[in-house]
Amino acid sequence: MTEGQEAAAQAVETAVEAAGNWARAGRHAGVAGAAIGVVAAGAAAGVAIERMTVGRGMRRRARLALDAAGPYGTLRGTPGAAIAEDGTELYYEVDEPGVESGRPEKGDHPGKARNGKGAKADRSAKPVRGKEARAAQEAQSGLRKRLTAALGRRSAAPTVVFSHGYCLSQDSWHFQRSALRGTVRTVHWDQRSHGRSSRGHGQIDGTEPVTIDLLGRDLKAVLDAAVPEGPIVLVGHSMGGMTVMALADQFPEYVAERVVGVALIGTSAGRLSEVAFGLPSMGVKAFHWLAPGVLKALGWQREIVERGRRATADLFAGLIKRYSFGTPEKVDPGIARFGERLIEATPIDVVAEFFPAFAVHDKTEALVAYDAVPALVLAGESDLITPADHSRAIVEVLPDAELVCVPGAGHLVMLERPELVNEHLVSLVERATAAARSSRHARA
Repeated sequence: MTEGQEAAAQAVETAVEAAGNWARAGRHAGVAGAAIGVVAAGAAAGVAIERMTVGRGMRRRARLALDAAGPYGTLRGTPGAAIAEDGTELYYEVDEPGVESGRPEKGDHPGKARNGKGAKADRSAKPVRGKEARAAQEAQSGLRKRLTAALGRRSAAPTVVFSHGYCLSQDSWHFQRSALRGTVRTVHWDQRSHGRSSRGHGQIDGTEPVTIDLLGRDLKAVLDAAVPEGPIVLVGHSMGGMTVMALADQFPEYVAERVVGVALIGTSAGRLSEVAFGLPSMGVKAFHWLAPGVLKALGWQREIVERGRRATADLFAGLIKRYSFGTPEKVDPGIARFGERLIEATPIDVVAEFFPAFAVHDKTEALVAYDAVPALVLAGESDLITPADHSRAIVEVLPDAELVCVPGAGHLVMLERPELVNEHLVSLVERATAAARSSRHARA
């Protein structure tokens, strides 16, 4: 038996065991429990195929590449906390202009969470060197010079507030944070039950389910605490973009008075219950029917599920790559692993708590609140979670928005194509700053 065949056989054996474990974990969901085993076996089959074609030596080289990757997610700012309406502590960090330092706290690491899990930093990571690194540094320097020229006097400069997506954390904005760092004031916060924020009090005691409207009110609490005055540019990815929409839906006067620009990245205004996730038509119907019950059942079996996730790391790495990146084979292994760590840091019961909110999310009408400000709508053409057509639908409501659909990019487009996202984000801040100044002069 060849090395590849032996590895494949081992993977298939793991797949069978994983399917059984997941099926047992979901037994309380009835027919959904059986579906778990089928999904697990199918995903592990893909891992087996990969091991047939990717030898041990190549996988070893991939691990070495990870060791050489940059310390993604280690940028830190001045910490703060906002208190949500139900008492949940929402963690945020502020990066001030002219301050580029910010190291992890002692004993801290990217994605370290108060919800019990966290994505560990690679302390041995070394910065990438060579022509690509120099080109990236030059591009970032150019963006900062453009921003400095556009911002001018600090009194007119906006604060850029970043809202992350489902099963991620503020660290998912690593490249955008690095590009803006020291030039413009930025705020990065962790959604409830994610990253360093506390578990949602209303979810722990069962008094309130997670809704997109609740997340919008969470964002308002963060803005009140971290940006009490001055113009604001809102940036949201996926669930974070929905959060930005929910803010406008519930606080339109606040948005009209304070928000001077908005970026909606890889997100949707609604109709998520129709998303196919790259599955055949019958699979789509089964997924939307079974998923809420399956996840709820898995949330009840958190300890078993978390052990299963650790034991079948290859299986989940394959799934995460498929649904995170449009062309995973072209993504730097260090970045791919960083994305995996962010997602792995979200406990299964948190995944289950948030999932039902997406099926009923509909904020199309709320989008008009952003029609009067510069807007960027950006998506990956290969996004399987919030397809690019959902971004095109947003632009139908915001016809003056800049629409950017990135060929070959997936859901985590800000990690997969950071230079392009940074370029368009800086352009948005430039336009928003100019618009804010014009508005201020008109009022004067």
